Amino acid sequence: MNKRLFLRIVDRLSNEVEFFRRKRDGLGRLGLSTLQKCTAAIRVLAYGSAVDAVDEYLRLGGSTTRLCVENFVEAIINLFGDEYLRRPTPADLQRLLHVGEYRGFPGMIGSIDCIHWEWKNCPTAWKGKYSRGSGKPTIVLEAVASYDLWIWHAFFGPPGTLNDINVLDRSPVFDDIINGQAPRVNFSVNGRVYRLAYYLTDGIYPKCATFIQSISRPQGPKAVLFAQRQEATRKDVERAFGVLQARFAIIKNPALSWDKVKIEKIMRACIILHNMIVEDERDESTQFDTSDFQQGESNGSSHVDLDFSRNIPSNIANMMGVRDDIRDKKSASTPES
Repeated sequence: MNKRLFLRIVDRLSNEVEFFRRKRDGLGRLGLSTLQKCTAAIRVLAYGSAVDAVDEYLRLGGSTTRLCVENFVEAIINLFGDEYLRRPTPADLQRLLHVGEYRGFPGMIGSIDCIHWEWKNCPTAWKGKYSRGSGKPTIVLEAVASYDLWIWHAFFGPPGTLNDINVLDRSPVFDDIINGQAPRVNFSVNGRVYRLAYYLTDGIYPKCATFIQSISRPQGPKAVLFAQRQEATRKDVERAFGVLQARFAIIKNPALSWDKVKIEKIMRACIILHNMIVEDERDESTQFDTSDFQQGESNGSSHVDLDFSRNIPSNIANMMGVRDDIRDKKSASTPES
């Protein structure tokens, strides 16, 4: 995180969050500054250190640092969550579709996968629910990431005993599509028109119209090429997980809190901060030239229907029909389709 972005966060917190405003005590002495409180919270998130590890550097006690972290993550979620952990807008979808087509996957908008965060201080009564086999308790994060490492979807909280399929059954990743609130997408492959965008996945995910897996045992040069390209492109979400953990060591290290709600807030705030950093660095590190991807000017086959109304109320029949379309194995694309 560069200095400009950090000071932007400090400025908003000092103006809009009461806890971070500098106050005077009963003797008229100035208390801790907003910069001290935010720096303490960022250091705990970035280095994964104990809350009393910044007492000499920032002159904060352990209990005060803990309050700073708790209020900081809540403020980040409340002030920046709607913008930096949002569903893709039509403009975002158009950009993602064009980049996906440029990379050889028309209709692809990202990659989906799960990681486990170890919960060191999991309550003893819950360890059987959160531990798989003889392993340690973990909490699962399901995420969708795009080529620029932006995380578009984050579902955190399922116990570590669940695999990716079980997490998907609980996940709200397709709720907007089922409820008729997502922009309509259409693209064509070999003359066949598809109306559902898809994610690249690994082999554990089911064969659906919205998932494209690799080929475990490719036969022939065509299948081998497809498997290589799919596996290389699917690494976007793995890279996003790696960068997220590198930036915020508190996620890489075992979670020390006893309260699962606080752990969820920390994870959500770290993802929001990650996306803020991605946006701040996007102009310098964009991997693809999207200047030719202006709406209405592209010759590609992937498009977002801007005339589709998302305010139409959905009934149960329409919702079940869309759900069946999402899980339709016959509509799932293959290298030969």
